[in-house]
Amino acid sequence: MAIRYLSHLPMNLHLLQAVQISWSPSLRVTRAGGDCETVLHRPASELKDRPLHVVLGTTPEKVRQLDALAREGHQAVEFLYAALGSGDPVPLRLTLTLEEGEATAVGVNLSTLLEGAPPVQLSGLASQMSHEFRNPLSSVKMAVQTLARNTGLSERDQRRLTIANREIRTLERMLWQLSEYGRGTTPNLEQHAPRTLVQEAMAMVAPELTERRVEVRVDEAPDVPKVRVDAGRLRPVLAQVLLNVAMGLTEGGNVEVAIRADPEGRVVMVLKEPAGLLPEEQRDSLFKPYECHLARGAGLSLAALRRVLQHQGGDVSAETGPETGTVFTLTFAA
Repeated sequence: MAIRYLSHLPMNLHLLQAVQISWSPSLRVTRAGGDCETVLHRPASELKDRPLHVVLGTTPEKVRQLDALAREGHQAVEFLYAALGSGDPVPLRLTLTLEEGEATAVGVNLSTLLEGAPPVQLSGLASQMSHEFRNPLSSVKMAVQTLARNTGLSERDQRRLTIANREIRTLERMLWQLSEYGRGTTPNLEQHAPRTLVQEAMAMVAPELTERRVEVRVDEAPDVPKVRVDAGRLRPVLAQVLLNVAMGLTEGGNVEVAIRADPEGRVVMVLKEPAGLLPEEQRDSLFKPYECHLARGAGLSLAALRRVLQHQGGDVSAETGPETGTVFTLTFAA
């Protein structure tokens, strides 16, 4: 929806729980409309002529960057955490452009937007956020890799670059999960051996497993049939779940994976997380995005895994108890 269209329909801004603000070259608000109380925690009448960085709860340097993007007039999208009061920072999505010659932003509070949102809305947002973050992350990765080729670095700096590379890989996996959660295309189903899928997933997180001296042990029953999956989409989400389980173990521990055929001819993969005892209040939200944090999960791993499996004719379930921790059962169509 174009910003000009929104500006001529202020009621729509309230219905969308969005705000539109414009500001002068001196970075003071000249106009404000929409649901300002919900998004910016102040009525519109209190925002006019206030400094933009105060209204958005960010730094003067950040609003200078936003102003420059807006004045390019290309409807750039930026995300920021706005400190608007004594509570937690508010995640804002801002669309920036020129409106009637003034730098303008249309903003939504992502927390409010996602509250009770249907899966299609979450999917679209996940895909867009993944796209927005991928390019700057690629630039950071290239810079770190260039520095790592410097043979004159001290041991301390080399350790720092190792940590930076590890965190870049973590962010790449998180972005892939965001992207995968937002994909609605038909999977490319082919036959694959279950053990091979686990081994290929392990290879994707091998540096992290090696660092913690954690092994993944696969116990596969004889004569397990191949499964029909889109391996390219399954491997990364399975790799992240394996890593989440590994991060909950002590160094030198083992991740146990059992593969069996069930009486109905399907293949089940059982993955145990001994340290992952799930609180009672979280059990109904285990596979909902950002509502469960077993081990060191970012809150999307299990949701993405279920989404991928269900799109490929399978599913995942979980049971938890004080003696077993959490046991995940992945089901595949043979």
